Amino acid sequence: MPTMKPSERMKIPRQAMPERHAAERAVCFQEVNCGYPPDAAATEANRCLQCKDAKCIGGCPVGVNIPAFVEAIAANDLSAAADILLADNVLPGITGRVCPQEKQCEALCVRAKKGTPVGVGYLERFVADWAREHRKDLFEPPAATGKRVAVVGSGPGGLTCAGELAKRGHAVTVFEALHIPGGVLVYGIPEFRLPKAIVHAEVESLRRRGVEIVTDVVIGQTYTIHELLGVEGFDSVFIANGAGLPIFQGIPGENLKGVYSANEFLTRVNLMGAYRFGETDTPIIKASETVVCGGGNTAMDAVRTARRLGGDPATLAYRRSREEMPARAEEVKHAEEEGVVFRFLCSPLEVLGDEKGWVRGVRCIQMELGEPDASGRRRPVPVPGSEFEIPCQVFIQAIGTKANPLLTQTTPGLNTNKWGNIIVDADHMTSIPGVFAGGDIVRGGATVILAMGDGKSAAAAMDRYLGNGSGDAAST
Repeated sequence: MPTMKPSERMKIPRQAMPERHAAERAVCFQEVNCGYPPDAAATEANRCLQCKDAKCIGGCPVGVNIPAFVEAIAANDLSAAADILLADNVLPGITGRVCPQEKQCEALCVRAKKGTPVGVGYLERFVADWAREHRKDLFEPPAATGKRVAVVGSGPGGLTCAGELAKRGHAVTVFEALHIPGGVLVYGIPEFRLPKAIVHAEVESLRRRGVEIVTDVVIGQTYTIHELLGVEGFDSVFIANGAGLPIFQGIPGENLKGVYSANEFLTRVNLMGAYRFGETDTPIIKASETVVCGGGNTAMDAVRTARRLGGDPATLAYRRSREEMPARAEEVKHAEEEGVVFRFLCSPLEVLGDEKGWVRGVRCIQMELGEPDASGRRRPVPVPGSEFEIPCQVFIQAIGTKANPLLTQTTPGLNTNKWGNIIVDADHMTSIPGVFAGGDIVRGGATVILAMGDGKSAAAAMDRYLGNGSGDAAST
């Protein structure tokens, strides 16, 4: 295709993502977004202005060369696009689906100043899916360094670190506490947003790099960090076990039957197969009325899951307004289309139970927005005398998570902050030499792509620590 002028590119409208119909997806767990067809991907790629100073790259926590892989799509050279993308991102099929591009790379797109940005995430997904279908042996094994590295946790941070270290020739073993690798990617994100088959394929690509993944191993119980460095003979450790301990509000009635944390609820659905209707006997309550408390992506995942399990209504109670919701705009849109009921400026005060100890409803109070708090969002203030009840049989708390203390409490000399998160330096090294950490165990609850960014930069620092030059990745 002849090179297009910027003025011609500016006239091309953003290509819509094909979606499963709302009435169909509200009662099934098949993926909502269907992916770009090749012609739409090529058209969207031609919207890129190929800026000389590409701000979008700086908005990507793993530093993908966005203009280069997009240009390759426009030239219909998908093999080259895959090479460019995979050189920087070892999990593109995942990030293309769940990364909040609208707040990162797309937010810095020049086109966003006068219209809609280039659909970087949609194009990333397109290339990743093409590569998964058309390329089976993507990696040439590098020369072995003789160094052994242990990675704790097989979530996005751990898998990224493992892939980057494997590129550099280190022998990497990932230890996962659960029976399926993927961490939050498989137990926390619903099938309709991130199919398990995609995570499995990305994990298998890392195994082809030489990464060993061992499941059903709880670090802090099966082995300690010091045992990994001592008797197990690892030269370095990267801790990426996340922050999966749920936070509850501490309101009356949280001990009633039918109260879940979002973590437990989503894990039961994802890992115990409740989303496979009729195929499994998962012990989870399928309520006709469900209330989810929260406004983030996890809350959105929980309420959309409850809707699919029969919640009618499935209600989201959020104490601020829609404008303050941290959840992705696309997920909010999808939830509304699927029939989720939003109760904004609404804060639960008490979970109500029946005479048998089961949830029968939630007592709430209306809120109004006051002055901004430390986060920059206006602080919600209760409106006196505005209490009301919402009937439900299941109440789900999705207001955040914190660090599980099992690993840190069994690791003498490992410094943590007042929230229990591990303290690291600029190179992600902890207070124990050779032990690095990243992702939610350091940041607190954050996004998949930020954990991946930590995993990638930590791998470079670990490579330097292990005496392998500058830390630059070997060629892929």
